[in-house]
Amino acid sequence: MSTNLQFDQIRLPRECDALRQEVRAFLADEIAKGTFDPHRPGHGDSHDRAFSKRIGAKGWIGMTWPKKYGGHERSFLERYVVTEEFRVANAPVRSHFVADRQSGPILLKYASEHVKTNILPRICRGELCFVIGMSEPGSGSDLFAVKTKATKVDKGWGINGSKIWTSNAHIADYMIALFRTSPPTNENRRHGLTQFLVDMKTDGIKVNPIYQMSGQHDFNEVVFDDAFVPDDHVLGEIDGAWKQATSELAYERSGPERFLETFYVLLELIRAIGPEPDARSADGLGRLVAQLHTLRRMSVSVAGMLQAGKEPVVEAAIVKDLGTVWEQKLPNRVRELTAFLAPDIANRVTLEEQLAFATTIAPKLTIQGGTTEILRGIIARGLGLR
Repeated sequence: MSTNLQFDQIRLPRECDALRQEVRAFLADEIAKGTFDPHRPGHGDSHDRAFSKRIGAKGWIGMTWPKKYGGHERSFLERYVVTEEFRVANAPVRSHFVADRQSGPILLKYASEHVKTNILPRICRGELCFVIGMSEPGSGSDLFAVKTKATKVDKGWGINGSKIWTSNAHIADYMIALFRTSPPTNENRRHGLTQFLVDMKTDGIKVNPIYQMSGQHDFNEVVFDDAFVPDDHVLGEIDGAWKQATSELAYERSGPERFLETFYVLLELIRAIGPEPDARSADGLGRLVAQLHTLRRMSVSVAGMLQAGKEPVVEAAIVKDLGTVWEQKLPNRVRELTAFLAPDIANRVTLEEQLAFATTIAPKLTIQGGTTEILRGIIARGLGLR
């Protein structure tokens, strides 16, 4: 059955303009203090818990959540502005970002009341780091092929198996994980999956690092060996979490972080070609900016649909697919456009450092958040093609 795909025409309201200026002033002050360097390659993927706490104190984590849990009941569009400004500035937001983007909304929907009152205010204060436990060895982004088992024991569940490509598991406080609690049926291979809130300090959990070509360590393998999860950490319906997991991905796949991860090289390109580019540079830059603007309009549209209470899973998959392919190709396109520039341009060293870094991290971009192949399967199903 096909889905009626659409990207609503949405413009950011006026209150977003004032918020944007407030965020920019905060970031300028942090940069002036030496908290982070916006030109340092990869700084946007680093962790700074003290910085996250200052962001929390500004009210910019859990912005859309109820005030009773520490949130601020602001709009998804206002949250979009904050996310966009922090990503463009290359700010170190990894410590709190996943908790803010998708873990918190899942807890709001499915966690017990005492879990929500305990954990959500701490997320809003920038105190907690969350990770997502979905992909597994041998199944990748095929969530319905999950094999890590949760077996019922006294007052909880025993977990055995492993997760892979688990970003930031080595620094995380909690994981929201998808485990198999029953076998799939012939009629429904989606049956038998349950979501759990896992305390990463639990005995029986081992985190093994996976290093990238850049030397970065954010991916991990997480191994569970009779790890215990209490009953009150089950999230939602036992054996019926596939709907929860797929709706969660609308939050994960549609934000500006899905096309701004190598944005810094575009800024360096603009600095390199200067205010009077030749025809070749102007044409290349114009095409890149037009593509970026299109991705941004689509992403803002999805934020508006989330604000309206919709679950734009397929639209989010389109944003993630197009966005990560674009940001993956961006370093090579910038390298082509700067190949004929004078060797003594003022930012040549910074440009080369950023291009080298962006090139080495680019392969991961179409893996994290769901591989391109899985995303295109979701899109094809939404179009009625499979």
